[in-house]
Amino acid sequence: MKRITFLMMSLFASIITAQTVQDSITFDPQKQLNAAQRILSGNYASEVIVGAYGEMLYNQPEGDNGELDVQRLVLLFGYRFNDRAQFFTEIELEHVEEVFVEQAFVNYNLATNVNIRGGLMLVPMGIVNEYHEPTTFNGTERPAVDNVIVPTTWRELGIGVNGRFNDISLGYQAYIFNGFKSTEADGEGGISGFLQGSNGLRGGRQKGIQSTIDSPTFSAKLDYYGIPGLRLGLSGYFGDTQAADDIEETDGANIGISMVGLDARYAYQRFTARGQFIYASLSDTEAYNTLTGRDLGSAVQGWYLEGAFNLLPLGKQQKLFAFARYEAYDTHADTDGALAQNPAYDRTDITTGLTYHIAPGVVVKGDYQFRDNDDDASDVPDGLNFGIGVWF
Repeated sequence: MKRITFLMMSLFASIITAQTVQDSITFDPQKQLNAAQRILSGNYASEVIVGAYGEMLYNQPEGDNGELDVQRLVLLFGYRFNDRAQFFTEIELEHVEEVFVEQAFVNYNLATNVNIRGGLMLVPMGIVNEYHEPTTFNGTERPAVDNVIVPTTWRELGIGVNGRFNDISLGYQAYIFNGFKSTEADGEGGISGFLQGSNGLRGGRQKGIQSTIDSPTFSAKLDYYGIPGLRLGLSGYFGDTQAADDIEETDGANIGISMVGLDARYAYQRFTARGQFIYASLSDTEAYNTLTGRDLGSAVQGWYLEGAFNLLPLGKQQKLFAFARYEAYDTHADTDGALAQNPAYDRTDITTGLTYHIAPGVVVKGDYQFRDNDDDASDVPDGLNFGIGVWF
C-alpha cells in the first residue's frame, strides 16, 4: 500500500511540475505556441504532461433569450517516449454532453528541421484553426470566417512533415489527409449530401470518426517570421471529397476543392493586429446539387481585419485589450448552373469589445457584434457576448 501511495504521489508531483513550468502564452506572434506545440516543445521534466483549456460563454442575441453554455472543455495529454518520439492528444467535451477526440498523433523528430507526424491532426489553414485556445484570440466567439469558411475546428487523419528553418525564418507543414465526406446513400434509394450553401464545407468534416477515403488530399503551409513582430502565413489545400463506396462512381457524388489562405499577425508594444483571407474554388457543384438537392456554391471566400490596443502599462502582467474586428464572408461567392447566388449567404460581422487577461492563462471577455447580410428581407440579430477562458 505504501508503495502504491508513493507511486501515486510521484505521478501527481510530475504532473504538477509539468503544469507549473514557465507559461508560454505570449502576444508576440513569432513566439506564439498552441497547445500541441507547448507540450511537444520538450520543456518539461516529466514524461507525462497534462493540461487543459476551456471556455464558458453567455450569448445574448437581440430580442431573444440569452444562453449560458460550457462551450468546450478540452483535456490535453502528452507523453515523451524518448528524445525523438512523442504522443499528443486532445479530448474535447462540448456543451457538457458531446465527447470528441480533437487531436491524436505521434510526432517523430527525424532531424533538426524535420518532424514526421501521423494521426488525427489540425489542417493548417488560417490562424484560428491551429491557434484556437481561448487566450489566443480576441472576441468571445471565434471569428466567423474561421467557422463558416475554413471551417474550425478542422482536423482529419493523415501523415506528413513539419519543421522550421530558423536561419531563413521559415516554418513549413505538409500533410496528406483524408478529405471531406460529400455524399452517402440515404437508405431509401436516394443520395444525401453533407455540403450546402449556408455553411459550405463544414458539414463534410469527418473528424476521424470511421472516416471514408477514396482519394487523399494535400495540405501545406509556410510561415515567415523574419521581420520583428510580424508573422505571415500562406496555406493551401487541394483534392477531392470522399463519397461512400456504393456511390463514389455516381456523377456528382464528389466535388473538387482548391483552397488558399493568407494570414498575418503583428505586435508592437501595446498594439496588436491580425488579418486573413481565405478563398476556395469548388468544382462539379452543379452535378452535386442536382444529385443531392443541395445548394452548394462553386466558390466560398472570407476575410477579416482586426486591431487591438492594450490599455494597461507594458510592465504589468495583466493586459486589457480593446479591439475591433471587421469580417466579410460569402458561401455563395459564385455558383454554377441555374443556381442563383443567395444574398443571405453574403455576410458581414463587426465585433468590438474588451479582452482582459487577469493572469497568464486566464481571460475574461466581453463584446458586441453587429451582424448583417445582403438579403434585405432577412433580419440577422446583433448580439452581446461574455465569456471566461482558461488554458494551462
